[in-house]
Amino acid sequence: MRKHAIGGQGLVTSVEGLGTMGMPAMYGTRDDDESTQTLHRAVELGITLFDTSDFYGPFTGEELVGRALAPYRNQVLLATKFGGVTLDDDGNIVGGPNGRPDYIRHAVEGSLRRLGTDRIDLYYQHRVDPNVPVSETFGALGELVSEGKVGYLGISEASAETIREAHAAAPLSAVQTEYSLFTRTVETNGVLAAVRKLGIGFVGYSPLGRGMLTGTLRSTDDLPANDFRRTAPRFSEEHFDHNLTLADRVRDIAEKAGVTPGQLALAWVLAQGATAIPGTKQRTYLEENAAAASITLDEATLAALDEAVPAAEVAGERYVPQAMQAVQE
Repeated sequence: MRKHAIGGQGLVTSVEGLGTMGMPAMYGTRDDDESTQTLHRAVELGITLFDTSDFYGPFTGEELVGRALAPYRNQVLLATKFGGVTLDDDGNIVGGPNGRPDYIRHAVEGSLRRLGTDRIDLYYQHRVDPNVPVSETFGALGELVSEGKVGYLGISEASAETIREAHAAAPLSAVQTEYSLFTRTVETNGVLAAVRKLGIGFVGYSPLGRGMLTGTLRSTDDLPANDFRRTAPRFSEEHFDHNLTLADRVRDIAEKAGVTPGQLALAWVLAQGATAIPGTKQRTYLEENAAAASITLDEATLAALDEAVPAAEVAGERYVPQAMQAVQE
């Protein structure tokens, strides 16, 4: 798989990474064996960027990724996150977003231990703490870089203003935000403009619209009972059929192009210059997703996709109201 630079600090990764949020049972049933095989297959396919978080599980996602990728540690880049919520030592959620320097110190040691490594290649603030100046948070993160515990820094779901403040305190390599044909807020809220001006890389998570753009979801009944998408407004009875109609337009374009809908959706994200981190715990979907990195979309296809899925027509918020409060837009 081809590689590219993420940001201007020296970080180079495959253009597609692998998101692992679904592996610790956040998208249905957990299957550690298949997840492990998927992680191994990703390395074989040339994927070098693996994305997790202390929140996934909590903790069990990092443990799984650490175990599975231990034999390949020198070949891969481990990205994890802290502070999306406040976690105690047992993985219980005991508070909201946390960017305090003392908490960061504690969080990074836990992630290093669970990942089985002495260095986190890319460390993200998962959600911005409204009660702690971001300059204070990234001042502390910069110290971790100087100490060698962290290689590169990132921030997730932050506004353009916050990105500029964080970058001034300690250079950012990556900004991670949901980005797909279904979620294009960063194009209009100044985030993409800011990262391009500052030379920061952009990493898009959920590039398949949390599965809606793959063409495989036809009903909410297709979702496992414990799948968190059942609580997501875009997947509600009120909005699902409308959004499915938009996804079917992508499927029609994909059929004409001779690719799968998911591959077309991923190729669109890559065509914007972003790094895509589609998530899956199954080798079959991983291989399909990885093939998208070799697809080049012409101007006519890009224009057809823009026309097929106008950003303003996607119905429903990405998260429930409480979770949306932690997202800066």
